[in-house]
Amino acid sequence: MARYTGPRAKLVRKFGINIFGNPKFDKILKKRPYPPGQHGRLNANKKLSQYGLQLMEKQKARFFYGVSERQFRNYFDKATRMGGNVGDNFIELLERRFDVMVYRAGFAPTLAAARQLVTHGHFLLNGKKVNIPSTLLKEGDVFEVKPKTKEKNLEIIVNTLKERKEIPSWLEVNKATQSAKVIGKPIREEAVPWLNVSLIIELYSK
Repeated sequence: MARYTGPRAKLVRKFGINIFGNPKFDKILKKRPYPPGQHGRLNANKKLSQYGLQLMEKQKARFFYGVSERQFRNYFDKATRMGGNVGDNFIELLERRFDVMVYRAGFAPTLAAARQLVTHGHFLLNGKKVNIPSTLLKEGDVFEVKPKTKEKNLEIIVNTLKERKEIPSWLEVNKATQSAKVIGKPIREEAVPWLNVSLIIELYSK
């Protein structure tokens, strides 16, 4: 299954939670607190089976990170081979993606925007141009807006940096130089507190 490119508002209503964090989706959920579609109101209080709950949780994570089903499963398989807590490993791998790091550092308002900025080559990683969103960063890596892009003062980067206040503990951001450094490992509870990772583990462990 390819990456989802449809309306994110439908996903928010489907899951009943604002997984993307944008305030506009809170307003949508308040106005329409039921799933989309013709029978959305009727299915609002429908109780899901255990499998349904597991599948729903997997979809929440997959759509939030914007990866394909194959990529998502590959991250999980890699997490199981790392040793230690599988759930923590799984989220760590997803959070270490270049596009996710760019989003978390406050260079883009959404993950989709961060992915596009990386793909278009607006960032340097350790001084070199990298345009692959799935590149995994490690502690000590430094990424920054490339000089030519800085000269253009892209509104999407400048405005987001100005507005973004919360930066995760594993990143050190210098807004003046439009650069960031990975100073630790991503923490599951800080990254996606709304996600029940154990349900995803149960789903893939069958």
